[in-house]
Amino acid sequence: MSRSQSSPASGNARSIAAGLLDRIERDGAYANLVLASADLPERDAGLITELVYGVTRMRRALDHLIDGFVADPPDLHSRNLLRVGAYQLHFMDTPAYAAVSETVKATPRRQRGFLNAVLRRVAKLEHPTWPSDAIRLSYPDWIVEQLEQDLGRDDAHAALQQMNRPATVETRPDGYIQDRASQWVAQLVDPQPGDRILDLCAAPGGKATALAHDQATVIAADRRPHRASLVAANAAKTGVSLAGVVTTDGRHPPFPPAAFDRVLVDAPCSGLGVLGRRADARWRIKPTDISELAVLQTELVRMAFALTRPGGVVIYSVCTMTTAETTEIDGLVAQEHPDAVPIPTTDPRWRSHSRGGLILPHDHQTDGMFAVKYRTPDR
Repeated sequence: MSRSQSSPASGNARSIAAGLLDRIERDGAYANLVLASADLPERDAGLITELVYGVTRMRRALDHLIDGFVADPPDLHSRNLLRVGAYQLHFMDTPAYAAVSETVKATPRRQRGFLNAVLRRVAKLEHPTWPSDAIRLSYPDWIVEQLEQDLGRDDAHAALQQMNRPATVETRPDGYIQDRASQWVAQLVDPQPGDRILDLCAAPGGKATALAHDQATVIAADRRPHRASLVAANAAKTGVSLAGVVTTDGRHPPFPPAAFDRVLVDAPCSGLGVLGRRADARWRIKPTDISELAVLQTELVRMAFALTRPGGVVIYSVCTMTTAETTEIDGLVAQEHPDAVPIPTTDPRWRSHSRGGLILPHDHQTDGMFAVKYRTPDR
């Protein structure tokens, strides 16, 4: 679990964190957007951010710790204050007296006795017992079961454990902030000078802007206008020149057949490899989303092959680890394009995974990622 040093901050920091957590759960707001829009006090911004992200990730485990000492379900704000206190007690290095007293200070007076009593009992839980791995790891049952099935128990649990820690990113030389695994996908594209490249699902533009540094002609496409605008904005910030940013459905783009040397399909997916970065996503995604997304991914890959010239390259990538969105998509390619040759990666950071490569979050403390690369047959 994530542990970080923190000095006791004002009770107000806990109150602010609980209020933001109320918005996330009550209103369905996204944690990153709630934090971005909040006017946080400078001295407590780091603590509030960790509490909001940490409690959002670990709320199922926290509720288990709390509910053993609660007779009647508390109201949402009181529950979030209890979660804030319990998170400090079990997942941070905050001393017990500070975690309890500062959280109680942030509580409305009529509830202080109740929160004080519950948190003092939670503080004495040195070795909690967990009814299931899903509760201990703080994920919906189905996510744990799905990844155990697709990755094996040990890798699934290690990946889920890693995604309970704060996500890490890296700043590229051009100033763009990006997960390292995403940068490694762009490297797999391996653009050659003069290549005409299409990034079919480009937003927010990290991979497209990386490719544009390599003396290639890059066109970036995305379905939604505001996301296409984000690609253009990030190109401007990184100082690269894209040949075009096109708003289009990647399944029906306005390009002629065989128009590109290389096509990257960084497809919409369940995002189970980026749950460390998207704190609330584990509570939003549904099991049915995976099969629905696999249909979309298949259609996008079909279009990528249609748009790639003979002897060109198609790259399919997703920031998830489910079989349905990784090797099963590759299996469909094998059926529909038996003459397409998979190009194995020689980069040791990627695990060999069927005909593609896989990065699990605990391999390098990055996002989870799958990618497979094909050369289309010459005609």
